[in-house]
Amino acid sequence: MAMPGFDPKWRDPPDYILGVTKEIWEDRGISTLTGSYADDIVVRSPASVVIGNANVIGATMATLAEFPDRQLLGEDVIWCEAPSGGFLSSHRLISTATHMRPGAYGPATGKTLRYRIIADCHAVDNQINDEWLIRDQGAIVRQIGMEPKDFARDMIHREGGPERCVQPLTPANDAPGPYAGSGNDDEWGARAAQTISAIMDADFTAIPRAYDRAAFLSYPGGENALSYHGADQFWMGLRASFPNATFTIHHQIGRTDPDMPPRASVRWSLFGKHDGWGRFGTPTGAEVYVLGLTHFEFGAVVTGEPRIRREFTLFDETAIWKQILLQTGDL
Repeated sequence: MAMPGFDPKWRDPPDYILGVTKEIWEDRGISTLTGSYADDIVVRSPASVVIGNANVIGATMATLAEFPDRQLLGEDVIWCEAPSGGFLSSHRLISTATHMRPGAYGPATGKTLRYRIIADCHAVDNQINDEWLIRDQGAIVRQIGMEPKDFARDMIHREGGPERCVQPLTPANDAPGPYAGSGNDDEWGARAAQTISAIMDADFTAIPRAYDRAAFLSYPGGENALSYHGADQFWMGLRASFPNATFTIHHQIGRTDPDMPPRASVRWSLFGKHDGWGRFGTPTGAEVYVLGLTHFEFGAVVTGEPRIRREFTLFDETAIWKQILLQTGDL
């Protein structure tokens, strides 16, 4: 792809996203954020909404102070062209890091961590100006030695209590950014969106129709699962916790690239009451916003209809528990 407005050293969108990430985090070029991120960038994660490059730089330094050997290994970049003339990338990574110093995750534990991240970034004119970021916080805190609910409760206290703590992302505090796209109309993105939508409509027969019997599945909390049963158990546990919540697909991308399987990225949300028994335990009636990102890889071992052979889905368990705890007062 020709990349007008971008530094000619970048060959294509994946090269740009992987290269900028390495420059910032591993090469310690944190100062490059002043050029590679827009001054008024909006970075949404389930835990917070951060506006402005200065705040991004501060958060980056805090993370590297706590995890000084952090690495970010790019597994895939699923992207589409954007209305701006730039592109929207959905970047999946594995991060490795040692919890060497005290910080946002509490006293240093010396534990070596491995967890996934998916980040949707809008880039135009050699700069990222809009982002949706999900870290597998459930995996991080479990490896440190805490359960997500306990970590969320502890964080509320460390941040100054329910009135002063950082508020998780909800539609009420989301901030508009410059990206105006909804993805592309590629068949693989459409297939992915249809599958997740069917599951969220309680049609769990969609799983054996859409998934390969030997599918590998990667889920929040660092969980790995296999096959129809693994997908059914995960999605059933999530939807059962929020059975009446509104499900929305915000963005979908499908791609077929040389030397890669057909892939898709879907950004979605659930918004509604925690009024069912499922992954999040006893129903509390709390109003919860779940931001999710899913990557699918498709293929056919036996000649015929391609199926989902690998799935990577993330949401932030700690942000969900924080919303529940803040509303129930179980502190």
